Amino acid sequence: MNNVEIATLLNGLVEISRDGAEGFKACADNASDQDLKMYFQDRAQSCEEAINTLSVEVIYYGGNPDTSGTTTGTLHRTWINIKTALTKKDNLAVLEECEMGEAAAVMAYENALRQEIPDNLRALLERLYEGVKRNHERVRQLRDEARNNPNLA
Repeated sequence: MNNVEIATLLNGLVEISRDGAEGFKACADNASDQDLKMYFQDRAQSCEEAINTLSVEVIYYGGNPDTSGTTTGTLHRTWINIKTALTKKDNLAVLEECEMGEAAAVMAYENALRQEIPDNLRALLERLYEGVKRNHERVRQLRDEARNNPNLA
């Protein structure tokens, strides 16, 4: 890949990370459980850190970092707000939507890691990917707990 292609690839990850940050913020706003709110706020901050890290790399490869998320991400956050409004800030609904967003982030990183990129960049993306996978696994676990325990939902 040339530098332009790498910067474009990285900007795609900036977009999905921005979607994640905004999605986690929306989830925090819509969760009724205080522990969930704190978890989502922490994950939003983690996504912001990934955005900053990736943006530095975009600049290094000659690009301009993306400053907005994807259209799909915006629509997804709108759906979270609508769905949770209809379900009275139902934690299960929030977790289900959050899990779908994190699944999209996992796929974006997996696709990026299939590309031929410099080893140092691959190491960085693998590190970030591990965090995305942990987020996805934890959200899925919380979702499953909420499904199995009506008192958590």
